[in-house]
Amino acid sequence: MSSSEKDVRLSAGDAELTVSPANGCRISSLRIGGTELLRQGERYGCFPMVPWCGRMENGQFRNGGVPHRMPLTAPPHAIHGTGRDTVWQTDRETGTEASFHYDLAEPWPYPGRVTQTVELSEDSVTLAFGIETYGDSFPAQAGWHPWFRRGLGSGEDVRIAFDAAWQEERGENHLPTGRRIPPLDGPWDDAFGMPDGVDVTLTWPRQLELTVKSRAEWVVVYDEQAEAVCVEPQSGPPNGLNTAPRYVTPIDPLEIATTWSWRRL
Repeated sequence: MSSSEKDVRLSAGDAELTVSPANGCRISSLRIGGTELLRQGERYGCFPMVPWCGRMENGQFRNGGVPHRMPLTAPPHAIHGTGRDTVWQTDRETGTEASFHYDLAEPWPYPGRVTQTVELSEDSVTLAFGIETYGDSFPAQAGWHPWFRRGLGSGEDVRIAFDAAWQEERGENHLPTGRRIPPLDGPWDDAFGMPDGVDVTLTWPRQLELTVKSRAEWVVVYDEQAEAVCVEPQSGPPNGLNTAPRYVTPIDPLEIATTWSWRRL
């Protein structure tokens, strides 16, 4: 493993965060006062969803009239992009912040660069992505897929609270149907629209409150597993490369950020 692929550890106050650029530039650990908030394991932590988020229908998208096919990583669909399966390079680290990048490559058909920055303070962490093209414009998305531990050892499960404007109706193929419905009660594996920005609060009773915010308008909430819950701010809905494409152009990169802030209870 080269020096550029070593884990990067940040700390501020009693907050400690580890980024693993060799494992998809995921946040492999976030500890507050010694308590781990993220589910552990090489597939978990908090991984980047880039250059698309969630499921892409049948692994296919078009750029104008040009069709492209991605590997079916969640058959019959492609899921969560290629960034989580890529070795990223560390560009800078200062102890409380760091930046990373990787260059888009096969199976993604368009050349470009993805950057991620991580800034840690005593009571928050801010994550930011940028996607730029080296040539042709192309549709893309970016977002984060954190696996927050359902329980932190007190015996009480986390509670998830948010006020979405709508929920994307989910079809039998796990993709949005295109119909917007009033938000339903969980359990969820669903996309929600928050036009004023993502704002979701996770509360571990008598322990910790953590708020996930972003100026992005989309969030997926997934809480169907026993071990962890996921609150995923992202730049567009699942299958959005097909239904709501946002183009990265030479003069208009895609940029998205999220801040997680916490307080003791």
